Amino acid sequence: MRVAIIHYWLVGMRGGEKVIEALCRLYPQADIFTHVYVPSAISDTINAHRVETSFISKLPRAAKSYKSYLPLMPMALEQLDLRGYDLIISSESGPSKGVIPPAGALHVCYCHSPMRYIWNMFHDYRDRSGTLTKLLMPPISHYLRTWDAISATRVHRFAANSRTVAQRLQTYYRRDATVIYPPVDVQAFAPVRRDEVEDYYLMVGELVAYKRPDLAVEAFNRSGKTLVIVGGGEMLARIKAMAASNVIVLGPQPFERLRHLYARCRALIFPGEEDFGIVPVECMASGRPVIAYGRGGATETVIEGETGTFFMRQTSDDILAACDRCETLDLDPLDIATKAGRFSTVRFDDHMRRFIASSLALQSGPEWDVAIASEEYLPVA
Repeated sequence: MRVAIIHYWLVGMRGGEKVIEALCRLYPQADIFTHVYVPSAISDTINAHRVETSFISKLPRAAKSYKSYLPLMPMALEQLDLRGYDLIISSESGPSKGVIPPAGALHVCYCHSPMRYIWNMFHDYRDRSGTLTKLLMPPISHYLRTWDAISATRVHRFAANSRTVAQRLQTYYRRDATVIYPPVDVQAFAPVRRDEVEDYYLMVGELVAYKRPDLAVEAFNRSGKTLVIVGGGEMLARIKAMAASNVIVLGPQPFERLRHLYARCRALIFPGEEDFGIVPVECMASGRPVIAYGRGGATETVIEGETGTFFMRQTSDDILAACDRCETLDLDPLDIATKAGRFSTVRFDDHMRRFIASSLALQSGPEWDVAIASEEYLPVA
């Protein structure tokens, strides 16, 4: 079986690229198609596959300014030649599902989210844009929404990385989806003894506006409690400038340092709304609780009173109140880590195999729209 994996761009290793790694292990014969490819920023697992790029990669400064070419990406996708492939797996968050599948091929889409900047977060992105972008966004986004909704009809079956995203697929495309949580390498993390836990809170992730690092800094500036922030991104300089002396902004850190910080923090602060959110699962796999905004994927991974707690409004008062509640909880690090095992790579591999196998089996049958793959968690190994 010839397999093509379509991904929006390969310029770094984040959650979407971890899914591509898992798909590469499931389908070692697969070819990969993408808009822009930076091999030095991508793992050996992905680099071992043949990677073909769209014409976007040939445009000026594409490796860094690829998002500027978003209006051209629908046309670029439709020019990719997928003749001869039997199975097409698109990984959707930026535009990737809009390829033209050959007749007879099965096209399944693993959706991290419909494009946020034209759908659920359009107004947020527009508000943060410069004057020219604010003027251009409405007409360009209108065109992209029309194409995006039409291109959803080229997908035979959708899988979503959370129930949150499955609801968006129903809202924007009127399509059902099977929920398959993304792979998290939970075995790479481990709890430490209670007496090794230190007196600091932790925030981890790319420092961009929708993740609300500014809110976390504002809260801890007020409280005087220690907050350690790990991550780079467009807001790094701003976050450093607004941080008081008790807020330590480390920037990007190597994995071993991150692993150490996860296992010894009092709790992880997760102030933004995510589609799924791998960071909370990594922290829980380290035996530490999560204090999260009660919207989005965190509501599907964090268990109130067992692996952490929620705050329901994005205010510094609510974050600090949630920190106080969390400190009163008697949580067992081993129990927290065990519950994080529900999101392992083994579970993802098993569910993805069954989803694709059932799709292939049903492709020509009368029960095509029946969801076969289970959304239940696998037993913890």
